[in-house]
Amino acid sequence: MRTASIQRNTRETQIKLSLNLDGTGRAEVSTGCGFLDHMLELFARHGDFDLSVTCHGDTQVDYHHSVEDIGICLGKAFQEALGDKRGLVRYGQFLLPMDETLVLCAVDLSGRDYLGWAVDLPAAKAGDFDTELAKEFWLGFVRNCPGSLHIRQMAGENTHHILEAVFKGAGRALKEAASLDPKHLNEVPSTKGVL
Repeated sequence: MRTASIQRNTRETQIKLSLNLDGTGRAEVSTGCGFLDHMLELFARHGDFDLSVTCHGDTQVDYHHSVEDIGICLGKAFQEALGDKRGLVRYGQFLLPMDETLVLCAVDLSGRDYLGWAVDLPAAKAGDFDTELAKEFWLGFVRNCPGSLHIRQMAGENTHHILEAVFKGAGRALKEAASLDPKHLNEVPSTKGVL
């Protein structure tokens, strides 16, 4: 089972997160930020990941700590659930259209962290969410599940549509990258050097 459970307790946030990479897209999310709940539910559904997240954060200040720390926890959960990464497809990409919006998400689960963020968000807010925090979320993710994640907006005028395409597209690209390559399913782990 490719699963992980993460707990993070800081002065700003208390987070519990569980992930099943081989799930059915079921999500139970309560972050204290309605827009982020919506994005994570879409991410799980489009990635076919089972995801459970609860976060109690200092939302009386703003959503910054909650969003960043949830990104950190999700990255750690992915890293743990992927294990030694033996037999992974490793690469994934998805070009997601949503009405006037078009977003490309591409990932390499390489072990080297990099976020390529080329997203132009017209509005500073989407619902109760500060849109600049989307980049912080994905930075937290790639720093804890080291890989190259490129998110590039190719078209779009509506901030909600753009961010929805980002989270859906990332879910689909990560699903592909984290899938097991059929060519390697029957390989016997190497015993080289083992007596």
